Amino acid sequence: MAANVYALAGLDFRAKKAGATMEEGLYKVEMHTVHGSRRGVLYVWDGKMMGGNSAFAFIGTYRDGENDEVLVDISSKRHNDDPKFQPLFKVDEITLSLTGRRQGTQYFFEGGTTQLPDIAFNSVMTPISEAGAPPVPPPAGKGGIGNGLYSIHIRMLDGLDGGNTGVMVLHDGKIRGGDAFFDYIGSCSSSNGRWKGELVNHEHTPSQGARPVFGGREVGVGFSGSYDEEGALAEATALAGKRSIRFSAVLKKLVKT
Repeated sequence: MAANVYALAGLDFRAKKAGATMEEGLYKVEMHTVHGSRRGVLYVWDGKMMGGNSAFAFIGTYRDGENDEVLVDISSKRHNDDPKFQPLFKVDEITLSLTGRRQGTQYFFEGGTTQLPDIAFNSVMTPISEAGAPPVPPPAGKGGIGNGLYSIHIRMLDGLDGGNTGVMVLHDGKIRGGDAFFDYIGSCSSSNGRWKGELVNHEHTPSQGARPVFGGREVGVGFSGSYDEEGALAEATALAGKRSIRFSAVLKKLVKT
């Protein structure tokens, strides 16, 4: 699957990561076209950027351009079939070429796609603090859970209604991810098909009551479960104020790094 996604986007990590100077870390990204606006998260490191939101994964590369510009090639791919989540370009898979500049701590991009050349695209990337991230354990070594971009589908337990979907990047024991309203920063350890970890769920954009359990607060989560080459399972407990909430999560690997 990874090869097909990269071919769709025309990406070559080996060719484009050298010299990239964009600040590494997790970002909130706000995107705009004439069709409307969307949000998500992007994790940026070593010439790569990966992330998404509740319905779409974003897979891209970045490199230095002239005059302090940052050049980005990035594609989208649907990971959630729920029709209520509509794509910004009215098609599920799109490849964008963008040019951006840093202004303060933010990056401002504009560009478009040859697939729909008459539609302009612009976006703003705002860094998300990782100061509260749990410490990263020693490397897992051979046989640990694979690095990559995963979709995550969450289902509440103990009779609670609801759930959520998003994306998660696993990178050498780090967890970075989120969706249009929330971000996750965490860490994990793994061996012999079992993994465990902890993360902090934070609301980067007010959810306006759409997620009343986690909205407006920083929530600590501990989890454990199993994994294989295709993805992972986990059961987790979140501490939202004085309330303890259990949920299960299914992760599906979208791209291997």
